[in-house]
Amino acid sequence: MAETVIFVVFALVALFGAVTMVWARNPVYSALGLMLTMFSIAVFYVSNAAHFIGVVQVIIYAGAVMTLFLFVIMLIGVDKAEDRSENLPLQRPMAITLIVLLAAGVMLAGRHAWVTGATATVGGAEGTIEAIGQELLRNWLLPFEVTALLLIVAAIGAISLALFRDGEEAGE
Repeated sequence: MAETVIFVVFALVALFGAVTMVWARNPVYSALGLMLTMFSIAVFYVSNAAHFIGVVQVIIYAGAVMTLFLFVIMLIGVDKAEDRSENLPLQRPMAITLIVLLAAGVMLAGRHAWVTGATATVGGAEGTIEAIGQELLRNWLLPFEVTALLLIVAAIGAISLALFRDGEEAGE
C-alpha cells in the first residue's frame, strides 16, 4: 500500500515537472521542471530496489547535467520569457493526438507481463556496483567512451556559444 501511495505521489510530481518543462515560458523554469521530473524518476528507481541507479540519477542528471543546463541558460542569456505566438496551427492537435496514442499504447502494454533482457546475473550479484562496472567496462566500453566524447563536445559547444556571443557583441 505504501509503495502505491509513493508511486502515485511521485508520478504526479513527475507529470507536473514534465508539463512545467514543456509549457514554462522561462527556460530556467523549464530546467527546474526537468530537474523535478528527474528527482521523481530517482524515487522510482529506489522504490524498485535499484539504489545505485537512483543515486546516479540524482548525482549525474539532477545534479551535474541540470547544473550545466542552468549554467548554459544563464551564460547565453536566454533566461527571459519568449514570445510564444503559435506559428504551427497543427502542432497542438498533433501533440494531443500523440499523447492519446502513447497513453493507449502504455495501457495496452501494461496488460501483459514484460520480460526484458537476460535474467542471468553476473556472478550472482545483479545490480551491484561491481557487476555494473564489469558490464560497463567489458561489454559496453565503446558506447561508454562515445557518450563521454559526446558530453565533452557538448561542453565545448556551450563554451563556444558563450564566447561567440561575447565576440559578436564586441564587434557591434
